[in-house]
Parts: sequence; structure tokens; C-alpha cells
Amino acid sequence: MKSIDAVIFDMDGVLLDSETISDKTWFAVASQMGIGDMHALLDDCRGRNAVDTATYLRKRYGADFDADAFLARTHQLFYQIEEAEGIPLMKGAKAALDYLSKKYRLALASSTDGVAVHRQLERAGLLSFFETCTTGNMVTHSKPDPEIYRMACASLGVQAERCCAVEDSPNGIRSAHAAGLLCIMVPDKIQPDDEIRSLADFIIPSLEKIGDVL
Repeated sequence: MKSIDAVIFDMDGVLLDSETISDKTWFAVASQMGIGDMHALLDDCRGRNAVDTATYLRKRYGADFDADAFLARTHQLFYQIEEAEGIPLMKGAKAALDYLSKKYRLALASSTDGVAVHRQLERAGLLSFFETCTTGNMVTHSKPDPEIYRMACASLGVQAERCCAVEDSPNGIRSAHAAGLLCIMVPDKIQPDDEIRSLADFIIPSLEKIGDVL
């Protein structure tokens, strides 16, 4: 295990169980718009920001597909569920941040829009753990592009090789690995294949096991 100074977390599917809610909204809106099965496409979009997701949707369904309307409706439904029910924490999230904050500097790299990131982390009681939050609206291309992790490292003034990323999705692992970070995967909706296993330095079943590797 190489020496690191900072740990950079993804949010959705790592700290907050927001992917479960997001999936419900995608399937609901897809049904309303008469779109077929979206499971594979949804997995391909995990970790992407809104702009890259819209581009991916048009690539899949054609240039005339109203991706902006689709995403606007999913975001509206997500917010309604968030307001009515809240977003559950992932298993071990708070304890992991308590533990790591005593050893490392902490930052966030989430493809979600910054307003939602700050609102959701604040409501979950997690925002104060992070020195910086780099979000999807701050980058040109989000995960799997390495830009967001390079920016997150720069926000701390720490070299990438001295940082560790904690991710749940293949796109997140690809992004962090390409940026030069140590990579810990905590799988949520997608289990790692051979490619992702080759990129991730550690794979743990939940954040309850983070102390085994950090």
C-alpha cells in the first residue's frame, strides 16, 4: 500500500443510496415515453454528468431524442422522492468518514450537479467532512474522463499519486485510474468485470471494510 495524503469520494452509490432512487425515476420516465428496456444503458451512464448523459442518450436513441426533457423529468421525480422520503446512507458511510477524517484529507468528486451535491450531503450530515467538492457542472466531461479527479486533486493541492479514490461504478474507476489515483471499488449496482478488476487496487464489499485497506 503506497502512502497517500487524501481520499476522494464519489457520492452516489458510495455514500448515499441515491442510485436506487435514480433507477426508479429512469424506469418510470422511460415507461411514460414508450422507451424499451434501459438496464444496460442506465449502467453505461452511471458516473456521467448531465451533459455527457444527454449526449449518450442521443447517440443511443437518435439525434432527435429529447434527452433534455427525459433528464429534466427524471430529476423532477428524484427531487420529489428526496423531499418525501430522504436519501438513505450507504452501509458504513458515516463511520468510514469519521475514521478516515482522522488520518487523511477528504474531498468529493461527484458527477452530480453541485447544488444537489451540497443539499444532499448537508441533509445527510456528511458535508462537513469534505474540504472540497468537485461536481459534474464544474467539468467539461465527467467520468469516465479523468478531468473530474484531476480537478479534485488540484483543489486539495495534492498530487494524484498521493490520493485515493473510492468509487462504486466502472466509469468512476476508469476516471480515477486514468487520473493516476489509487482506486478502491465498493460495488453498488454493477459488479466489476475483468477490466475493472485490473484497474481497481482494492475491491471491498462495503464501506464497513474500508479500514482493511486504508
